[in-house]
Amino acid sequence: MAHFKYIGRSKKGEKVEGVVESNDRAGAVRVIESMGHIPVSITETTKTHKQNSAAEGKKRLKFELGFQRKPKMKLQDLLLFSRELSDLVASGMTIGRALHTLSARKDESAVGKIVVTLRDEIVQGTSLSDALELYPETFSSLYINLVRAGEASGNLPLALENVCVHYERVQDAKSKVISALVYPAIVMIVGGLAVIGLMIFIVPKFANTFDEMGATLPKPTLALMAISNFVTHYGLILAGVITGLVIMLKKWVKHGVGQQLWHKTQLRIPIMGSIITTNAYAHFSRTLGTLLQNGVSVLPALGIVQKTIDNVVISGEIGKARDRVTDGASISKPLAQGKVFPRLLIDMLAVGEETGDLAGCLTHITRRYDTELDRMVKTCTTVLEPLLIVLVAMVVGGIAVCLLLPVLTLTDSLHI
Repeated sequence: MAHFKYIGRSKKGEKVEGVVESNDRAGAVRVIESMGHIPVSITETTKTHKQNSAAEGKKRLKFELGFQRKPKMKLQDLLLFSRELSDLVASGMTIGRALHTLSARKDESAVGKIVVTLRDEIVQGTSLSDALELYPETFSSLYINLVRAGEASGNLPLALENVCVHYERVQDAKSKVISALVYPAIVMIVGGLAVIGLMIFIVPKFANTFDEMGATLPKPTLALMAISNFVTHYGLILAGVITGLVIMLKKWVKHGVGQQLWHKTQLRIPIMGSIITTNAYAHFSRTLGTLLQNGVSVLPALGIVQKTIDNVVISGEIGKARDRVTDGASISKPLAQGKVFPRLLIDMLAVGEETGDLAGCLTHITRRYDTELDRMVKTCTTVLEPLLIVLVAMVVGGIAVCLLLPVLTLTDSLHI
C-alpha cells in the first residue's frame, strides 16, 4: 500500500492534515472522508505519521521542552479510555472505527489528543500496540504487551477486557491503601496545626503574663517557653530547612544507593513493611497471571513484571529469578533462592508448574494476597487511628499542663 499526505478541512471548517495508507488516491479520499474530513489536497509520500514524527524528533522535542509536555493520561482517564475502547471493539467495531468514535467528541484534553493520534496511526496501517508506544508515559509495557498478544492471537477484544480488569484491580488495591491513610493524615495535620497555633499565639501571651507577675516558672514551663520563642522567631527558617532536607532526601531515595537503602528499610518497618510486601506479591501474581493468560511467554512476562514492581529489592529478585529461568529452571525454584518471596507463594507456584496450570494457580495466589492486603489495611487503620488521637492529645495536653503549672504554684503560695 502507498501512503498519501493530505490537507483538508474538518466539518467545522478547521484545517487538518496527516498521512493515510491506501492502494490508490481514490481509496485515500474515502479513508479521509470516513474520518469526517473534506480533502483539499492529496500527495503521495513514503512516510507515515509515525515516521514523520521520528524525522522531526528534534523539532518536536524542542517544542515540548520549551512550551508543553507530551500528553499523558491520568490513571482514571486511562481506565475510562480502556473500558470504552474495549466495549466498542467487543460490540463488533473495528479498532479504527472505535477510536474514530472516541475522537469525535472533540476533547481538547490530553485524552482527546492521544485518541486522535492513535486513530490517525491506525488509519495509516499501524498496529494498535505500535501506536501505543508513542506514549510510553501513559501506556506501560504491560499494557502494550497485552494488546500485542491479543493482536497476535486474533482476540483483541478479550485482551482489552483483560487490560481493563487488571488496571481496575490495581486501582482498587491502591484506593484501599490510600483510603486507609486519609483519616490518620487528617488527624496528624489538624493536630500539627493545633500545636503550631498554640506555640505561636497562645504560649507567648502566657509568657508575657508570667513575666509581669515575676513568678518563678517550673522547668517544664521554661522549656515550653523556649520552644515557643524559637518557633516564633525562627519558624520560617526552620520550615525552609526542613523542606529543603525533605526535597533532597526524596531525590536521594529515588536513585542508586539511596533507593536501595530506602526500599530495604521499608520492608523492615513492622506494619508498613507487611503491607508493601503483601501488595507486591498480589501485584506480581496478578500481572504475571494476566500476561500468561494472554499468551505472553514466561521470560518476557517476568521482564514486564519486574518493571511494574515499585520496590527495587523485590523487583531485583524477580530479575535474578528471570536469569535463572533462562538457564532452564522453573519459576518457583529461582524465586525460592532469593528468600524474599514467602514459602506459601513458592509452594503454590510449584503446584501450578506440576499441574501445568500456572496461570490458574497465579489467580488463586492473587486472590489470597488481595484478601490478606484487605485484612492488613483494616487492622492498620483500626490500630493507627486511636494511637494518633492519643498522641495528639498527649502533646496538646502536655502543653496545657506546662502552662497551668505556674498558676498552680502561685495558688499554693497564696494559701500559705
